[in-house]
Amino acid sequence: MNDKMANSKHEPSEPVAAADSSRPGPLTLGRVVAVTAAASLLVGLIAGPIIANHFTSAAGDPATTGTPTIVAAATDTTSTPEHTITVSGSGDVSVAPDVADVVLGVSATASTVKDARAAAATSMTAVLAAVKKDGVADKDIVTVNLSLSPNYDYSSGKSVPPLTGYTYSNTIKVTVRDLTKVAAVVDDSTAAGATTVQGISFRLDDTTTAEAQARQLAMADARSRADALAQAAGVSIKGVASITEVTSSPVTYYPQSAQGLVAAAPSVSTPIQTGTTDITVQVTVSYLIG
Repeated sequence: MNDKMANSKHEPSEPVAAADSSRPGPLTLGRVVAVTAAASLLVGLIAGPIIANHFTSAAGDPATTGTPTIVAAATDTTSTPEHTITVSGSGDVSVAPDVADVVLGVSATASTVKDARAAAATSMTAVLAAVKKDGVADKDIVTVNLSLSPNYDYSSGKSVPPLTGYTYSNTIKVTVRDLTKVAAVVDDSTAAGATTVQGISFRLDDTTTAEAQARQLAMADARSRADALAQAAGVSIKGVASITEVTSSPVTYYPQSAQGLVAAAPSVSTPIQTGTTDITVQVTVSYLIG
């Protein structure tokens, strides 16, 4: 037994194998950097064309080359501002009116509101019947004012003037489309009880044709002025930059009192003169010059 033990002590130990360099060992900083760089390069190679194609498609170009396209708005720094001449022109057309507006009213005074209103209602009913008899349609009669006011005696000398009654007024506007009936409307309404005639105005019912004529005259007037200015400045008209228009139709208005109409002899009709109505168009035109 002792021999075996002795022999075992003298047997040479097996050589220790050298460290296998292919086995993984502890990671160093250099290895981390190298691995990270390789991974980034791989991601870039894969994702780069995809992103490039996306930007190219979004820009509106076919995504075939894989190259991103940058689109920039072009700015023209060589253009010069347009030069203009701005002038005003006016066109006037005088036409015979075909419509008259007559404003008629009744007024009644009584000691109580009830009596004043009743008296005014009776008078206005008679006035309406008279104008309708002269051919005025219901749609051409409109009430434009109703008023009720108290009356006081300021001549009494008292600190608080006493109330003496009330005045009730009713006013209508009558549109007369047959101008030969204007005098009859005025005369018959005042005979029926109208106490006020606030005036008569004449106008053109449809101004379309007259406005078109006035517009042509206004534009011709403006062009004539622009040509004169351009010639004086040594330039020529190249076109129109802008046009602004203003149209007006003045109403011929004749105020008149009811008292003068009532005083006229019953056999004499109230004279009515229609005159003319002016349609005016004004334009402001900016012409391009060069």
